[in-house]
Amino acid sequence: MTQTANQKSVSKLLLGIAIAGGIGVAGYFAQDRWLPFLSHQQTASTDVAISIADSKGAEPTGKVLLSDQAIANLGLVARAVKPSTYWKTIQVPGMIVDRPGRSDRSVVSPVTGIVSKINFFPGDNIRSGDVLFVIRLMSETLHQTQSDLFKSLQDIRLADAQRTRLVSAQDAVPQSRVIEVENQIKRLEVAVKTYQKELSNRGLSAQQIDEVAQGNFISEIEVHAPNRSSEVPALIEPSKIIQTSSGAVPGSAPTFELQASKVELGQQVDAGQVLCLLANHQMLVIEGRAFRDETSLLEQSVKEGWPVEVDFQENAASGWPSISQEFHIRHLANTIDPVNRTFAFFLPLENESRVVDDNGRTQILWRFRPGQKLRLRVRVEKLDNVFILPTDAVVMDGVDAFVFTQNVNTFERKPVRIVTQDRQHAVLANDSSLIPGSFVVQSAATQLNRMAKSDTSGVPKGFHIHADGSLHKNEDEGK
Repeated sequence: MTQTANQKSVSKLLLGIAIAGGIGVAGYFAQDRWLPFLSHQQTASTDVAISIADSKGAEPTGKVLLSDQAIANLGLVARAVKPSTYWKTIQVPGMIVDRPGRSDRSVVSPVTGIVSKINFFPGDNIRSGDVLFVIRLMSETLHQTQSDLFKSLQDIRLADAQRTRLVSAQDAVPQSRVIEVENQIKRLEVAVKTYQKELSNRGLSAQQIDEVAQGNFISEIEVHAPNRSSEVPALIEPSKIIQTSSGAVPGSAPTFELQASKVELGQQVDAGQVLCLLANHQMLVIEGRAFRDETSLLEQSVKEGWPVEVDFQENAASGWPSISQEFHIRHLANTIDPVNRTFAFFLPLENESRVVDDNGRTQILWRFRPGQKLRLRVRVEKLDNVFILPTDAVVMDGVDAFVFTQNVNTFERKPVRIVTQDRQHAVLANDSSLIPGSFVVQSAATQLNRMAKSDTSGVPKGFHIHADGSLHKNEDEGK
């Protein structure tokens, strides 16, 4: 039994060897069929590995290729750069204030009395000579002055008649009597002039004083707007027609605007009490505030006569024209505020206005108003032969700075060196990094840099690029 089992095992082993040998012989004779397939699989695996390795080790080209639609969506605008001059400045806060003695003026009551009429209210335009208030007199002194004026004039007439009689009876009257009457007339004439001057100082016109001289005493006095001086310009050019309640009045220019009324109807006022405030914002002042360590910089600006840049922070949609006025420091304060430790400096400002017709009522709208905040940039250093770009045209990538030049649809990243920078501008050195005349993109540098680092410079599907950098759609696309 044991021998029989061993024979069966040997037989199976020989059969296996025979089968394996047969398969090997068959594979050898069929190698022309299966060997190319194995080589193709190995080559494909190798190519994939190389492609992956290349993609991992590839560096960004620094170029971005955009379609016309993408350029429009980003709002990219390129301008040719050329070397220019840039002024390095310091920025200090400022505020528009009234110019003392020019902008505001108080109107006071010349007498003691009761406010019986108010003709103008805040916001109304005032012309020289307009009647602002009517005051009913309550001053005993003013009434007494009128009585004394009338009495003195009557005494002069009586004394003059007496002198005439004495002169006619010259032989019967001593000459000393005539001289005494003449001296009395002179004293009365001096008193009359004094009373007339007193009434004029209290606001009575020459016509009213003549009425008092005739015995028509004044019980009410009118308070008029002050006359326009050469230092107070009109709010509107005299050549323009101003609509008033009585119709079109050519050549009548308002001088002031009623800023505030200090009294009410029926209120008792004393002589010298403020009735209202008149404003003329044509001539204002910009007040800047600087620290003590900036004194030398401002003194240099005054010495060199450098203009100061003023940022009024206006909305572009306001509709006002560009400012053509050049601002210079007129005065540096010699005192320092003990609270905020700053000193003031002043720049004259000539205001602009608009005329608005509001249902026949003329309203003046000023461009600049007292209390308005602004920024001042005082020049401290001049930089020549530099490129000046908007801040959005430069992107910082670590310690490196870049701009993008445009060649039709191709945008290429260029390294640059920033000399200085402020809130609106980036100043670049002219060190051959940029060639004068190159078209540099003025905005969206951050987005372009992100695309350049992600290597999106490939040509989009269905397009081809020309040698000049322009992107074109394939002619057979869509067929």
